[in-house]
Amino acid sequence: MKQFKPLFVCSLVLLAGGFLQVFAQNKKEQKEKEVKVLLQNGSYKIDVHRALPRSGRAINLTSLYTLEIRGDSVFSHLPYFGRAYSVPYGGGDGLHFAEAMEEELISQDKKGNTEIKFQTRTSEDLYQFNIKVFNNGSVSIYVSPTNRQSISFQGELRTKENTPKED
Repeated sequence: MKQFKPLFVCSLVLLAGGFLQVFAQNKKEQKEKEVKVLLQNGSYKIDVHRALPRSGRAINLTSLYTLEIRGDSVFSHLPYFGRAYSVPYGGGDGLHFAEAMEEELISQDKKGNTEIKFQTRTSEDLYQFNIKVFNNGSVSIYVSPTNRQSISFQGELRTKENTPKED
């Protein structure tokens, strides 16, 4: 009987480990499916948590900043850190606007990640956006304005699982 006890415990541990691995794989597949559905619907919101100015260090953002796509419109509530070449007196609105998207192009890379490119025009500037949405929901955003230095952001696609309480 004593010989079977360690064997039983080892079997139990291996069985539990296998169950956890299957559970994690199912959760990953579920997340990938949710990301694809959100992107196909054409309405999604990205919560941004880090800004990467062209010059200087990465900045962890403590306030809620977002980039939202609804159909053919973009709603940008993003901070700007960098050099401005030509802006209105007082600094202008920067990356805070709601405008129509132009020349939208959506493609997928070999790994199934989605790349979204478009431009939008405000009264202040013309912005080129390049957004890469990874299968796990993480997002990188590259913004190239005409009258300012380019800036990048990192964030996460908002899903049912990670929706903030205040929104």
